[in-house]
Amino acid sequence: MGVQMTIRVDDDLAAFVDAQAAARTTSRADVINRAIRGEIRRQRAARDGQIYASTTDPDLESDAYAAWAAGTAGSAWSELD
Repeated sequence: MGVQMTIRVDDDLAAFVDAQAAARTTSRADVINRAIRGEIRRQRAARDGQIYASTTDPDLESDAYAAWAAGTAGSAWSELD
C-alpha cells in the first residue's frame, strides 16, 4: 500500500510527467515512482563509487576503474536518468 502525497511541481515538470504517463499508458504516480527509484539507484551507485575509490590498492588492476568511477559518479549516473 502506498502513501498519498500532495506536491507542487513546475509546469514543465507536470507536462513531462503527463506526457510520459500517456506514452506508457500508465499513471502520473507510476512515472513519479519510477523517477524516484531511478534517483535512489543513482545515489547508491555514486556511493558505491566512493566506497571503491576509498579502498584502492595500487597492486590491483581494478583501482584505475575505481578511481574513474568515483571521479565521474555524479556525472556518469545522471546520464542514466
